[in-house]
Amino acid sequence: MTAVTERPRTSVLLLFVPLLVGALVMIGLGVYGRAHTPTGYAVGVAGFSSALTMKAWLTTGAFVLAFVQVISALSMWGKIGIRIPGWVHRWSGRLAFVLTIPVAFQCLYALGFQYDVPRVLAHSLLGCFFYGIFTAKMLALPKKGLPGWTLPVLGGLAFTALVGLWLTSSFWFFTTIGIKV
Repeated sequence: MTAVTERPRTSVLLLFVPLLVGALVMIGLGVYGRAHTPTGYAVGVAGFSSALTMKAWLTTGAFVLAFVQVISALSMWGKIGIRIPGWVHRWSGRLAFVLTIPVAFQCLYALGFQYDVPRVLAHSLLGCFFYGIFTAKMLALPKKGLPGWTLPVLGGLAFTALVGLWLTSSFWFFTTIGIKV
């Protein structure tokens, strides 16, 4: 009886380090974004007419790849009737993450953590949350013995955060300013 009751507790305890590190990343980004004096400029916008345009399109690319992530994850877990190779999930996730890096750098360095406008506050919070939960998911991936719900929940939270980021940035940009390159 002891082994049965200790196993679930032990497996949940394995989540402690990934979640702690993810929380530290989330808080660290928020503190840096708030304490750092925004410069107004961070990265070149090669091929784009402005930094906002670059951010809108790169975030849209990550947003589309997030749906590839969900569909390929559902396939890997046998939840849909099609078979998608695991490399599709891995590479779409890598590419989506890479697309977010110049956007996050531009947001943090050039604009900082803002809270004056509700949409921008939500965007700032979601950005910090996304990188925190993404960190936790990546750290949980190689661990054996985690509860079966770990990766779907962490992946779902990362997906939800990315959708929220897209809605509070790219969707807002395209519907307010227009579709530009």
